[in-house]
Amino acid sequence: MDDVLAYTTPYDPLFWSRRGESLAAFGDLLTLRYRGARPGDASVADRWRAIAAAAEVDDPVQLPGTGLVAFGSFVFDPRSERESVLRVPGTIVGRHSGRAWVTRLAFDDTPDEPEPELPPRSPFGPHWSATLGPGRQTAEAYQDAVRLGVEAIHAGEVGKVVLARDITGTIPAGSDLRRLVRSLHEGYPDCWVFAVDGLIGASPETLVTVSGGTVTARVLAGTVARGADADTDAAASLALSESTKDQEEHRFAVQSVLTALRPHTSALAAAEQPFTLKLPNVWHLATDVEGVLSEAASSLDLVGVLHPTAAVAGTPTDVAIDVIRRLEPFDRGRYAGAVGWIGASGDGEWAIALRCAQIDRAAPSSPTAPITAYAGAGIVADSVPESELLETRVKFRPIVDALA
Repeated sequence: MDDVLAYTTPYDPLFWSRRGESLAAFGDLLTLRYRGARPGDASVADRWRAIAAAAEVDDPVQLPGTGLVAFGSFVFDPRSERESVLRVPGTIVGRHSGRAWVTRLAFDDTPDEPEPELPPRSPFGPHWSATLGPGRQTAEAYQDAVRLGVEAIHAGEVGKVVLARDITGTIPAGSDLRRLVRSLHEGYPDCWVFAVDGLIGASPETLVTVSGGTVTARVLAGTVARGADADTDAAASLALSESTKDQEEHRFAVQSVLTALRPHTSALAAAEQPFTLKLPNVWHLATDVEGVLSEAASSLDLVGVLHPTAAVAGTPTDVAIDVIRRLEPFDRGRYAGAVGWIGASGDGEWAIALRCAQIDRAAPSSPTAPITAYAGAGIVADSVPESELLETRVKFRPIVDALA
């Protein structure tokens, strides 16, 4: 993986990878920033369609991620003070299905250049680590928020609400952020490992993938920590699969995805019962969804109708977001939003930005740059605050360990 990651920039990596299939990019040909816009809004999806329609694409490779590609990252809440972003890089180095390629992207008035060659690799900078501490939502305050969330459920306000907490800190200014990307990829190769505009993480949850008219998604909701040995690990998996609370949380999440995709697909199918997905630190309840795209919608359009799912917001979604605004003392920014890429045809891969941290640019002359990480848990009627706090601790582990 390092041979691809080394082609992106140390201070602002642009990267997407899963199971060894990777896109690494550098240079900014075009950057679109939006505040208050959802991914499927005309201001975003139609702008991309116009860009793609105007582009002249020479793509003899014809694999996912070749040709014209934009990397994107969107805020969770349209009221966020943070910006959503679509970035078209100048150069992409990709690898898929045992093949590798270089894509050069340029405006039509750019002087012709020879066929793109593999750009020089940038050596990794020295090791660094983060200094982390409690954020605005402390452990004690988080448990209070869970209690209030349960009260809202018993009052009939919502059926489920997902509540997050934050940890904050600093990293040395000028750190090679690819080291964080590499650590996450090595520890979680089955996750979507991403770096887009300072948001870096390893998400286990596919929001939506569109490829040649086929639509797929993976829904995760319901979590338990892995056991310390084979017996306790098997017991943890069994307990999760038999947990009424987790099954209920998962059912909400699956139904929200099916409801959103049904108007845009045909032959949409999902398993009746979830399976347990094993990751290095947790078990998740998971359900795969697959369908056929029934209209000329792009992956960005589907991101717009899917986000936010019940897995990261709650049910009903709009009311759950209001509860989140009331109980979380911070702006989630792009945590739990959509992150991924879209091609000229509208095909693309999008994950939910989980197990991640936002790294902001250091202030002038500052020796450190700020970093914020988030983790959340789905709250239902019989949620126990202490248990939900423990779940967030388990979910923090990937990013916290990688920052050590």
